[in-house]
Amino acid sequence: MYIQRSSFLQLLAFIFFATIVATQGQRQVIVETIQAGTGPPVTKEHFYKSHVTLYIENTATKEKTPSGWSTRKEDGAAADSPFSFQPGVNLIAGWTEGVLQMKEGERALLHVPAHLGYGSRSMGSPNGGSFYIPENSDLLFDIEILGKKKGAQEL
Repeated sequence: MYIQRSSFLQLLAFIFFATIVATQGQRQVIVETIQAGTGPPVTKEHFYKSHVTLYIENTATKEKTPSGWSTRKEDGAAADSPFSFQPGVNLIAGWTEGVLQMKEGERALLHVPAHLGYGSRSMGSPNGGSFYIPENSDLLFDIEILGKKKGAQEL
């Protein structure tokens, strides 16, 4: 009985340490606050309005390349046109993880590693479409949470 228990404990220890080693190489979302928010924290229960500009981020050089998608006139949109969303609903995991660390009124840079973005899928059109995100791209969202949406019917 002691040998079986010892083997079982060794197996559990191996699984535990293998899990730690496997997850250490995976980067997580980093939220870099530009302007602190004064409102309540963002939650999954509400819809929000936001201004967003999306970049492709080269994490090695810290360079950012515009993806072609923005809701801000100053960043290339035809007019300011807030983006509405509900955290956890039809969004990439990195977006949800990042905005849930923010407050209403906050503007931040969300550094999203590829595995929490679109992963091995490219998005958009590489041949002159409105935006393009190559596969395995790290993303950088410049996002400002404007506040809660007043009603879901506005979506």
